[in-house]
Amino acid sequence: MYTVGLQSAADAFLLASLKAQVVIALIILFLILVFGVGTHKESFDEHAPVFLPGYHLLAIIPFFRKRFEFLNEGFKVTGQSLFQFSMLKDTVIVVSGESGRKAFFSNKHLDLTEGFKVLSGAIPMVNGVTSDLQSRRIALIHKRLASVQNSEALTRLIHPILEDTRRVMESWGPEGTFDPFEHVYKLVFQTTVRSITCDEIADDPMLVQKLKDLYDTLDSGTTPATVILPWLPTPSMLRKLCATKKIYDIVVHAVNTRQASGVARDDTLQMLLDNGDEKLVVVGFIMGLLVAGARATGTTASWLITYLGGHQEWREKAVVEVEQLLASYHSSGTTSLSAHLAAVPLEAWESETPVIDALIHETLRVAQPHTAMRRNLGPDVLIDSKTIPSGAYVLYPFSDVHLNPELYPDPWTFDPARKPANVPYGYVGWGGGKTVCLGQRLARMELKLIVAMFLLSFQFDLVDKDGHQPQALPRPNWNDILLCRPETGHCYIRYQKCMLSL
Repeated sequence: MYTVGLQSAADAFLLASLKAQVVIALIILFLILVFGVGTHKESFDEHAPVFLPGYHLLAIIPFFRKRFEFLNEGFKVTGQSLFQFSMLKDTVIVVSGESGRKAFFSNKHLDLTEGFKVLSGAIPMVNGVTSDLQSRRIALIHKRLASVQNSEALTRLIHPILEDTRRVMESWGPEGTFDPFEHVYKLVFQTTVRSITCDEIADDPMLVQKLKDLYDTLDSGTTPATVILPWLPTPSMLRKLCATKKIYDIVVHAVNTRQASGVARDDTLQMLLDNGDEKLVVVGFIMGLLVAGARATGTTASWLITYLGGHQEWREKAVVEVEQLLASYHSSGTTSLSAHLAAVPLEAWESETPVIDALIHETLRVAQPHTAMRRNLGPDVLIDSKTIPSGAYVLYPFSDVHLNPELYPDPWTFDPARKPANVPYGYVGWGGGKTVCLGQRLARMELKLIVAMFLLSFQFDLVDKDGHQPQALPRPNWNDILLCRPETGHCYIRYQKCMLSL
């Protein structure tokens, strides 16, 4: 973990020449690799998961670069449903299969927070703010997230989310072509900022863009070295550190400005302040949940629009469903599409959209490359007769169930009409067991509002870089562990504005 207190050291290092930075980092890394810090001498133990061949750090680089392939290869070369590898002094165990899945999602000793903070490396880490939190602070953040998603709060968010969506879509112009993994993701970042932060930030497009750029820096700076050796002063680590400090400053400035003004607003920041939460909790809530929500929901929305562009029959079904909602909850005196959609009550969005629900469900199955991460806080546990020692990290790749052809025939094919897999934890799109996505109610609403607005605002279809309908629909890249984007330039959305006004 790194802290904001390292900023001065980071600044000094960044002022050095690139050559000096690279030389220092390479020397330290070379010493680690040569002297074998954390390497493992395998010893046979019939009760322990088999070790993945290769004990040096270089052997596990694909875990960060091509995780989907790395984990699949691990199961293949070991021939086991569980295998393990070493990450410096830490033991990482990967599980699969029905019994492994059941144990993983139901065991109370496998802790999500401890697992995610070490192995992910994709959340801005500030000690006492987003990392190394006391259990009471974690519980309080979860409680506040529940408050953001109660019916009253979500109802208040419908109109501003739709207005943000209208404004962003209008900026696209009446017709054109765009990359959904750029444009749709940027739109979702805006609506997530609206939902999780405050009006002062959400109402400033330039500040929202700055925040997105900073979080993009965190994503691009997440390398094997920054996760395994976060104290190693590589250029990537230092760029992440500086981006984290700038995000922290933006959030703290918004909090201080609100407190100094004495003017109350009807937003998430005000809810946090009105509950008397300490500043560290407020800042940590916004910094951590903003990026977590934007990444997951942004990926889902981008793929959902992409799949709708390539599946005319489902696009038509979804349009009919939204039009029926508008007919059922017609509001006189409204002129814009966003106002009409805002008149549909929350209860209707949540219970009267089975087509969009099926679309979201299938998108999460095929286009969310999650690997669930836990740490065994003790005592030792057994999975498939293998010992998971206290302190070990445990992983479960969602591909084990979601891309299993025995559960989902032709698993890469997008088919919202699929029958559910009738096995325990046969679908974990929102998590499973005691660890389900705490923000799923907000995420579902964002997705539905954005999709509804897009469906009724534009005629659109999926095209390739030459403007032709692609021979085959793009396949999600599960090695892209953060955004699951297809190959760059592989697909675009061609759109034309409908007569109905945004």
